[in-house]
Amino acid sequence: MGNQFVRIDQKNWKRAMHCQVFRESVEPAFCVTFELDITNFLKRIKEKKLSFTFSMIYAVTVCANQIEEFRYRFVDGDVVLFDQIDTAFTYLDQETELFKVVNVPMEDTIEAYAASAAKTAEDQKEYFTGPLGTDVFQFSPMPWVSFTHISHTNAGKKDNATPLIDWGKYFQRGDQIILPFSVQAHHSFVDGLHIGKLADALQAYLNDF
Repeated sequence: MGNQFVRIDQKNWKRAMHCQVFRESVEPAFCVTFELDITNFLKRIKEKKLSFTFSMIYAVTVCANQIEEFRYRFVDGDVVLFDQIDTAFTYLDQETELFKVVNVPMEDTIEAYAASAAKTAEDQKEYFTGPLGTDVFQFSPMPWVSFTHISHTNAGKKDNATPLIDWGKYFQRGDQIILPFSVQAHHSFVDGLHIGKLADALQAYLNDF
């Protein structure tokens, strides 16, 4: 995808100390699970006849791109800041019940993204097309379980700073439709404050859609 980035001068970067401390951690990523109210969003998506999964991926990516901390990565050992982050997601092959990992660049509208994601996912025959670039948010929805917590496999690469974003099976609570939602991020770049900013921005997006 090749999004543009700038290298960060860590000698003059306010987060340099925090970045280095967490970079040396045995497990430098942390995961937070919370709930989202998707009542309005789900209704509007159904009216537009859009895929819920692709629409959520688009919504999250729009909101996360607005928060600088979610666009930092390690590249060749350096800290870089991307101008934009695109998407990668798991997509289930109904016949084999195995998933493939699909890369799709962002689009200007949710309709254009949903169409591009659907076509790319259907056209891709391979389960894996090679190592993921660093300029993606990695999505792995799990719509079969309304989880309260989720963990992820760990390849042991401390400089893998790609956020992992998941959600479970949505459910009714009173008049609301609730979605369990999870974000795993690299603590060198992202703190609880930034997860909170994403949660607020995303909930506002879903409410106003």
